[in-house]
Amino acid sequence: MSLGEILRQKRQEMDLTLDEVSVKVGFSKPYLSTIETGRVSNPPSDELLRKLEHVLKFDKGQLLHLAHIEKMAPDVREMFEASEAERERLRRMIKNLSQDKSVGNTEAIQNILKVEEQSTLSAGRLVPVINKVSAGYPTDFDDLDYPVGVADDYIRCPDVHDPHAFAVRVVGDSMEPKFKEGDFVVFSPQAQVVNGDDCFIRFTSPHETTFKRVFFEQNDSIRLQPRNEKYAPITVENNKINGLYRAIAKVERL
Repeated sequence: MSLGEILRQKRQEMDLTLDEVSVKVGFSKPYLSTIETGRVSNPPSDELLRKLEHVLKFDKGQLLHLAHIEKMAPDVREMFEASEAERERLRRMIKNLSQDKSVGNTEAIQNILKVEEQSTLSAGRLVPVINKVSAGYPTDFDDLDYPVGVADDYIRCPDVHDPHAFAVRVVGDSMEPKFKEGDFVVFSPQAQVVNGDDCFIRFTSPHETTFKRVFFEQNDSIRLQPRNEKYAPITVENNKINGLYRAIAKVERL
């Protein structure tokens, strides 16, 4: 997501209007609107970004870092993002090694991981895009062995703290109007799933997945409910599902 999209999403999550934010930061509503829509001709100053961090409760320095990344030349930014993705891949490898009791000197590995985590800039987690998910009928799916494996692509998501969070691209229209084909949806294995949540569902056999609202029935089964009313719900037994992951963020296709 761009800086403007991140600002708009956070403002809406806090149920603040542009007028309210304008009063709090001392900058005009029209100017803030151009930042959110990406039509700004003069990038926001560090002073404004610090005020927005405070009003919208971002981590200190987070917006400044994102804004500075956006000012990079495209080729330099591409190199930076590639190095960040590689850094995330190595971080996961180190973490896996620290948890493997068959590997010697795990204390040294854990110390390396601790230093690496302390040096990480808080500009939003790089979430791996593992593949796509059907918002229609369940389809065959290759998840690149995630979370053990590493994705070929990443998207940056502020306020995502689950280290095992993953993103998929929506295919189909059964979750419209909330989720459209081409949107990226971020799912968290750590998030608790309750009735009515939008979830990534992985089946035991065959190896298929789908994207639906989840409802737990009294007869030890789960109803998978599309948001699009032209699709009928399906009900499956609990033992037919080996993964339920709640949606926690969405990146819309413009």
